[in-house]
Parts: sequence; C-alpha cells; structure tokens
Amino acid sequence: METALAKMPEQRQVFFLTILLLLWKSGSGATRYSMPEEKESGYLVANVAKDLGLRVGELATRGAQIHYKGNKELLQMDAETGNLFLKEKLDREALCGATEPCVLHFQVILENPVQFFQTELQLTDINDHSPEFPDREMLLKIPENAQPGTVFPLKAAQDSDIGSNAVQNYTVSPNIHFHVITHSRSDGRKYPELVLDRALDREEQPELTLILTALDGGAPPRSGTTIVHIEVVDINDNAPQFIQSLYEVQILENSPIDTLVVTVSARDLDSGIYGNVAYSLFQGDGLSQPFVIDEVTGEIRLSKELDFEGISHYNIEIAATDGGDLLGKCTVVIQVLDVNDNAPELMIRKLTVPVPENSAETVVAVFSVSDSDSGDNGRIVCSIQNNIPFLLKPTFENYYTLVTEGPLDRESRAEYNITITVWDLGTPRLTTQHTITVQVSDINDNAPAFTQTSYTLFVQENNSPALQIGTISATDSDSGSNAHITYSLLLPQDPQLALASLISINPDNGQLFVLRALDYESLQAFEFRVGATDQGSPALSSQTLVRVVVLDDNDNAPFVLYPMQNASAPCTELLPREAESGYLVTKVVAVDRDSGQNAWLSFQLLKATEPGLFSVWAHNGEVRTTRLLSERDVPKHRLLLLVKDNGEPQLSASVTLQVLLVNSFSQPYLSLPEVAQDPIQEDGEMLTLYLVIALASVSSLFLLSVLMFVGMRLCRRAREASLGVCSVPEGHFPGHLMDVSGTGTLSHSYQYDVCLSGDSRTGEFKFLKPMIPNVMVQEAGREVKENPPCRDSFVFS
Repeated sequence: METALAKMPEQRQVFFLTILLLLWKSGSGATRYSMPEEKESGYLVANVAKDLGLRVGELATRGAQIHYKGNKELLQMDAETGNLFLKEKLDREALCGATEPCVLHFQVILENPVQFFQTELQLTDINDHSPEFPDREMLLKIPENAQPGTVFPLKAAQDSDIGSNAVQNYTVSPNIHFHVITHSRSDGRKYPELVLDRALDREEQPELTLILTALDGGAPPRSGTTIVHIEVVDINDNAPQFIQSLYEVQILENSPIDTLVVTVSARDLDSGIYGNVAYSLFQGDGLSQPFVIDEVTGEIRLSKELDFEGISHYNIEIAATDGGDLLGKCTVVIQVLDVNDNAPELMIRKLTVPVPENSAETVVAVFSVSDSDSGDNGRIVCSIQNNIPFLLKPTFENYYTLVTEGPLDRESRAEYNITITVWDLGTPRLTTQHTITVQVSDINDNAPAFTQTSYTLFVQENNSPALQIGTISATDSDSGSNAHITYSLLLPQDPQLALASLISINPDNGQLFVLRALDYESLQAFEFRVGATDQGSPALSSQTLVRVVVLDDNDNAPFVLYPMQNASAPCTELLPREAESGYLVTKVVAVDRDSGQNAWLSFQLLKATEPGLFSVWAHNGEVRTTRLLSERDVPKHRLLLLVKDNGEPQLSASVTLQVLLVNSFSQPYLSLPEVAQDPIQEDGEMLTLYLVIALASVSSLFLLSVLMFVGMRLCRRAREASLGVCSVPEGHFPGHLMDVSGTGTLSHSYQYDVCLSGDSRTGEFKFLKPMIPNVMVQEAGREVKENPPCRDSFVFS
C-alpha cells in the first residue's frame, strides 16, 4: 500500500491510514436493527429519527436519504416521520447464503449540513426451507458378511436455513438391521451414517428398502426424505483406501474450464474385479459442483467457471468403489483464489450544484467506492485531476466528499469537468473513472466597465432635435441580471449647465440624443458623466466622462464694424486731391461670429463712381487709390464693397463708402446728396458747386470770419492731435463679437479710437491704444463733443 501511495501525486493522496470517523459529528458506533426475514413489503423496521436523536421533520429539512451498498434499494424511509419500511420482501438465503450473521449495511445521509450515520440491519433466519437430499434414491451394496456395528456413510441432506433451523437429526424407517447415527462436521453441519445392527443374509433377504428422513430444528420442524436401497452382495472383504484422507488444493478463480485441480488415488488389497477401483464424486457442499472426476485416473477437473465473490471454497467427498461395490472415501477441500477481475465501483450523489462562486469550502458531491475483490485486489485509492480548485476528503468506510478549496471565480471559469479516478491495488490494477460537471453560479462581483475611459462626440450646430450623436457602451463580465446594464446621466459638476434639456440617454443601449438645436456661438462644448449600473444585488456601477463638441455651421453673415452703415448718416471719407497712387483712403473692418474657415473674410469692390480710381485689398479691406487724381475727377465718389466669408454656403454683407475729394484737410465740407449714377446729373452738380463758390467769394467778409473761426478750430485740433486726444462717436457697436482670424477682422475684444491726422495730407487712419474700461469710453464720448477735429471714430467691443 505504501508503494502505491508513493506513486500517487502528492496533491491528490486521499488514501489515509486512519478514517475520519468524527467528520460531520458522525458517531463511532453503528445503529443496529434486527428483524426476521420474509417480512412483507411495507413492514415497519424502526424509527430512524428517534434512534439517531433527531427531531420530527428534521430528516426532511436536512434532505435525508438512504444508501445501501450495492446500489439496490431494499429500504425506504418516510422523511417526515422518520419511519423505516421494507421496500420489498427480504430473503436471508438469497442475500447472505450461509453467512452468519446476515447483516445488511446501509447509511443515512443528511445533506444540509452533511452528516453520515452508519446503520445495520440484521436478518434473522426463519425456518422457511425444508431439508433436501441430493438424490431421491440411494443405493448401498453391503456384503453379506458385514459384521454388526459396521458403519456405512450416507449422503447428507442440504438445508438453506442456518443455525437451529438447519438439519439437526436423521432418522430411518423402522427395521431390524439398521439404525442411523447423526454426526457433526467441523463447520457444524450434520451428516448421517447407517450402522448395521444385525448381520445380513443374502439368501434370506437380498434387498432392503429404507426411508431416510432429515429433520431440522425449526418450530414446527421441517423434514426431507430419500429412499435407501440396500443390496446384499457376496463377500468382498477389502474396501478401497485413499492414500490421503484429506486433499487441500487452491485454484485461481479465472482458471479456464478443464483445468486439472487435483488427482486423487486409492488402493484396494483385493484382487480381480474386487481390486479394480472406480472414482466418483460422492457428495459436495452443493447440489451441483463445478468439478468432474475421471473415474479411472482420479483426475478432478474444472467443469464450470469459478467466481471467488460467489463461493470462495468447496468441500468435496470423493468415493472409490471396487468391483465388489465396496467403497472408500476422502475429502477434497478446494480453495478458490481471488484474482483482480472486478473493477472498483463508484456511486455519485450530488449535493450542491451549481456552486456559488464566492462560497468558501463547499461540499459539491458525496460518493462511495467499493470493490468485490479481496485483499489488495479490493483495496481502493481515489483521486481527481490536478490544477483544479477541488479536493477529495475521505469520511469513513470508503466514503468521500468532493469539496472546493476556496471561493471560485465564474468569470475565469464557469464550468469544471471533474474526473474521479478510482483504482485498486491488485495486479493488474483495474480502474474506474466517473466525470461530473460542476457549474459555477454567478454573483455580482464585477462592476460594469466602459469600453473607453472617456468619449468625445461631435454634433453640428443647428441640428435637428432628438438627434442621435453617439453610443456609450459598457460591458459586465458577470452573467444574467448581474450583467444587465442600465445607463443614466449623472448630475453635472457645472450647476449652470442645464443637462436635462440638452441630452438624453437610452437606459437600455446607451444611445445619446441631443434634445434641441445647439448654437455654436452660444455653446462650443460641454461635459457630463454617464453612469452604468447593473441589476445585481447589491448593484454595482461605474461612470465615464463624455465631452460633446459643437461643430460650427456657417450660419452668421459677416458684420461690418467700420464704416458703420447708418442710412441717416452715411460715412464720408476725405481724399486730398494731391494724394499719390496707392493712398490709403480707409479700411473696412468686419467680423464673423462663426469660426474656422467660416470666419475667413475676403473683400471685394463691387461698384464705384469711378471704377479705375479705387481698389480694395481682398484680405485686409484696405481701400486705396490706383492712380493720381486729376481735376476732371468728380469731387464725390460712392463705393459699394462686398464682404464675404469662406463658409459653405458662402454668406456676405455689403458696405457703402462716400469719398469726398478735397484740396486739403482744412477745406470745410458739407454733407452732399448721394452721387447720382447719371453723368449729366454729375455735371449739373458740378455747376451748382461753382455757383456756391462764386456766391461765397462775393460774401468775402462773411467768408473771412468763417475762415478765421475755422483756423482757430484747426489750430486747436492740431494741438490736441499732437497730445493724442481722439474722440469717440456716440452710441455703440453690437456686442458679443466672436474672435475671428484674418486680416481686416478683430481677434480680441478691444476698444479702439480711430482718428484722421490733422497735420497729414494722406488722410490715413490712426489706431491708438486700446481703451478697455467703460469709464474711458464714456469720457471719450464727451471729448467728441468738445473736440470735433476727429471726424470718425468707432469702438470695438
């Protein structure tokens, strides 16, 4: 055994030198019941609950079951009352044969918690079988010179009962020549011998017929009879004698038919026909024997297959008969040797399937093993495969439990196929395997996990309501309801963000929808968190960050900041006649609330009074002269410019400029009516101008006073211009202007002052430093009224 255990894997050695008899509070002694055989089905054997010290109904609540060795259900138990009944009539002779006492072993198994009770049921014999002789008739040949007191052996009767119910006595029918003596063998069996009381006379009575009766010890006793025929023969004064009175041999149970078991030999001192010996089977233990004997040679051979588990030994009486019908006998004891011809048997009883993954050491199954062989052939070793989180634990009398080593993880492995291997220690070893499948049930031990740590979603502004913008996805490695995920929007960290009016989420699939149209100019991006919660108990959750970026759409046309488009007071620029080619007349400033290429602005001159005199730079909006001015150029010009963005579709705005030609910036001017498009009308206006000048010359005194007044104002303006004073027009431009890129547009929310230089003939703009505080804007407004030399000014806000 130690050699076999040494060959086993160390992790799976489950054959122990001692049996854990105290496991699950099982007692060291077995509960024994006794009852006579042949009771009808339904017979009340005992109350198990009372005998085991259990309360009424505890057997049912703890899942009590009966297991009988051999897997044959002989008993049944009422789990509610604890009463133990016969399931079928029990025949002691069929179950135990000649074995005494006849004890049936069975176990009471409680499943919750696991507990074993060893129980025995002893069947007592009743006298239900009568003695039976192997032959209906016997023939004895007795020489006539046999002396009184001579003993003649007779065949014994067989009785399946045991003890006092077996054959106890033999009698013979009344006669004057014989009586019967009953003897006992070493195993307690009774056999008869016929004793001669009075000498026989063949001439007087050549034949006798006697009735031999076998009586058992039952109450009432049973009997069996056979007829004994006696033939009186002539004198043959030497009976055959065996060399040995007892032969003891052994034979393997798997020996083939016709195997020589033993050869017996007998001698007869007589001569002639009285010295010829013939061998025969006189009597055995059973009515039929698996042996035959050669009547000439005395060879005993095997005539049927042997089975050690059925009968392990045979007692055979061999008779040697001479020609005068005298006989001698000997006994042959044949011991059947066991061979390992029975594989171990295994019976599985599952207790806990499936097994919760978080449970500690849990009993998964209880099973028993058995082997019908004997010795090492019947010794059993049990194991399971390595690398699985299960152990085998022996309990008692070849019972084992399969338990978990610790908590299992269903997400790592949801099912185990456990192969239980049972082998004996015989030669060769026989093995039995049984595979059970253990399912691991899920618990909610894994929170949902998002497929991304954060999500960035894009949506075009001016979208349609209820537009799906993306899907948030999470997975849960659990199963069933523990893996069913519900999505929800979490409260935003920014309390000003009305998330409920912006976004909704489908709780089942994580689809995100925008509830209303978004405006890029009002909201470029916003963030919020989405939670994923499973339906386990307790529920587990996780969250992820979602950022929604609003993409700009070209939905805002350019807005012209300068010159301001006021129908009641159109903007007029002054252009000295001595200006050179490329002279900067003015600069058109525009912005676009869109972003990117939607805010890239370009400028284009659509119409002009003199098409070849002015040009506009496409990228910065500067209006410059393209040539020198001449006397023939009309004094007033009207320009129509187009400002357009680079979006799709392209949006634009137009701006109208009035340009007045002056000899110098000191020349006073009045707002003139809008320049007509007709050349004849332009000539009329020129004539009117000359007439006004002529009238002004006549009024020289008036003109002189006006010129002096103008001179004083110009001097003051020159002085203030040298000090950097500029005026700000009344009113304000539209606010909330977006940052845009490109020349000619604003990139910062600054307030500017734009003035015409008083001492320059170029008439270029002067962009002074920013003026951010509102107080400075208000003060600048007051200076406009006090200091009119700055003709045009504007504020960028």
